[in-house]
Amino acid sequence: MKVAFAKPELPEQGAYAVGVLEGRKLSAAASQAEKATKGAVARALNASRFKGGKDEQLIVLAPQGLNVSRLILTGFGNPAKLTPQDFEAIGGRLVAALNAAGDREGTIAIEAFAGAQLNEAEIAARIAVGARLRSYRFDKYRTKEKPEHKPTLKKLTITLQDPAAAKKVFEPLDKVVDSVIVTRDLVSEPANIIYPETLAREASTLSGLGVKVEVLGEKEMKRLGMGALLGVGQGSERESQLVTMQWNGARDPKAKPVCFVGKGVTFDTGGISIKPAAGMEDMKWDMGGSAVVIGVMRALAARKAKVNAVGVIGLVENMPSGTAQRPGDIVTSMSGQTIEVLNTDAEGRLVLADALWYAQENFSPGVIVDLATLTGAIMVALGTEHAGLFANDDTLAEQLTAAGKETGELVWRMPLAPAYDRLIDSPAADMKNIGGRYGGSITAAQFLQRFIHKGTPWAHLDIAGVTWSDKDKPTIPKGATAFGVRLLEQFVARGYEKK
Repeated sequence: MKVAFAKPELPEQGAYAVGVLEGRKLSAAASQAEKATKGAVARALNASRFKGGKDEQLIVLAPQGLNVSRLILTGFGNPAKLTPQDFEAIGGRLVAALNAAGDREGTIAIEAFAGAQLNEAEIAARIAVGARLRSYRFDKYRTKEKPEHKPTLKKLTITLQDPAAAKKVFEPLDKVVDSVIVTRDLVSEPANIIYPETLAREASTLSGLGVKVEVLGEKEMKRLGMGALLGVGQGSERESQLVTMQWNGARDPKAKPVCFVGKGVTFDTGGISIKPAAGMEDMKWDMGGSAVVIGVMRALAARKAKVNAVGVIGLVENMPSGTAQRPGDIVTSMSGQTIEVLNTDAEGRLVLADALWYAQENFSPGVIVDLATLTGAIMVALGTEHAGLFANDDTLAEQLTAAGKETGELVWRMPLAPAYDRLIDSPAADMKNIGGRYGGSITAAQFLQRFIHKGTPWAHLDIAGVTWSDKDKPTIPKGATAFGVRLLEQFVARGYEKK
């Protein structure tokens, strides 16, 4: 779907959306449509329960006096209370409605609403962002599909007084949306297509944007002593990989980088501690954390962010076989710490242990954030609306929480404490990889914290509940969400980028 900005005028084809404010107050465009249709807007409002709320729509089919397929009265609520995410949701709902109706073209009229937090250009840009996000569809493997089931919308035009200003605001946001789409594609791919080597190749394409990419294979990782990561992948025929991505955009080339580390288990059977068959197909997206890191690095490079950033992803496939890691095995991590593997399905933390240590040893980051679809326990605690946030630094936790609110990718801080840490002490090694029945997401985070250098600000995002959506949302179609890309891009832009 193409998005365009243009001067205000009544469209001659397609669907036309106009704003109605809270209390059925008509926008200028809606008033113009009311006049052109000789009262059809007022009659439609009076015959409905539509009040102009921000999540409401009212459709008038083939309105007399307008050369459009339908007039969509779009609720804008109280503009003074609308956030950027609210305007994105309006754009997303409009795209969903246009596709459901079978329209190929649509136009929405925007204006400067009194008291709004955003100006006209910003409103238009945010609606465009929401429209693009909702228009996403992963359908590359569908060879037979009825035309009525396919999306139809090819172009959405947003009209306002200064289209050039809207385009200027939209361009950097659009680059982030491109990276969200790339991330959703990676997470959506099946495990026979995306496995460690192919995901590493996808990361390597960032070199075209000026990102320095390096891929380590198993021989290099063995020399480095990455026994924790390699142990997870030893049951698979697919070779494990470690990928680093460097973007050096800061004015000071020696400035300490912001570092992102992602779990990339391209398929997780659970290994010898095998998962139940029901729902195992979902484990193709257990590499969601690594995909988000790729997406964030792509977004920063695409908009030429004034920051030094590093992405590190550990890529493995967790399979049962005669060579697979066994419950009770003891492995030695790159840090030299030993781990008793009591459950081979608690594998993501083993991958991250070596990836985190490698990132700190080689790049000395000023701050480090890891992302992982790490525990089902975080879904029990927080459901599917928030990611779990664990941090050893209050300022870092506050920055991530604020970025989450600004982007709509919400996080909720969870505790870390010595009492939880003691739950992963092992009688046979330095630690064990599970901590018992209770507090599973917390003990997983405590495990990761043991691989963080003293004095390094660190945060862990458990994104198990937010990486995949089982239902359509205003800007997220059912499927891969790419949760974390916009959050971390905003986190960098607000707190670490030197303009």
